[in-house]
Amino acid sequence: MKHLISLILLLATAFALAAEPVKHVQAAEAAKLISDGKITVLDVRTADEFGEGHIKGAKNIDIFADDFAAQLGKLDKTKPVLVHCQSGGRSTRSLETFEQLGFKDVTHLDGGFAGWSKAGLPVEK
Repeated sequence: MKHLISLILLLATAFALAAEPVKHVQAAEAAKLISDGKITVLDVRTADEFGEGHIKGAKNIDIFADDFAAQLGKLDKTKPVLVHCQSGGRSTRSLETFEQLGFKDVTHLDGGFAGWSKAGLPVEK
């Protein structure tokens, strides 16, 4: 029985380590990740919101689009992704879709685009 409990604990630990949770960052840390050039920035706001201003180089896939999951599925699931919306609500909701599609490295911009702008970071129009 002792060995069975040890095995169960070992397996539980292995599964917990294999499934890395989403990382959460504030604007300044997100800016550092973006400056490294190794992360895809994904803006899940509407096209109109995106057009009013966005993070340079960001891709726009509207979370409310009927084909949101299909569009998301076209991205490379092995590359790091930084996801955001205006304030964090919609992008938080999108995290489940990232998980279901098997993305390996997802970072959430807490505070969203509003936090990015408030921090005085560059915005592209």
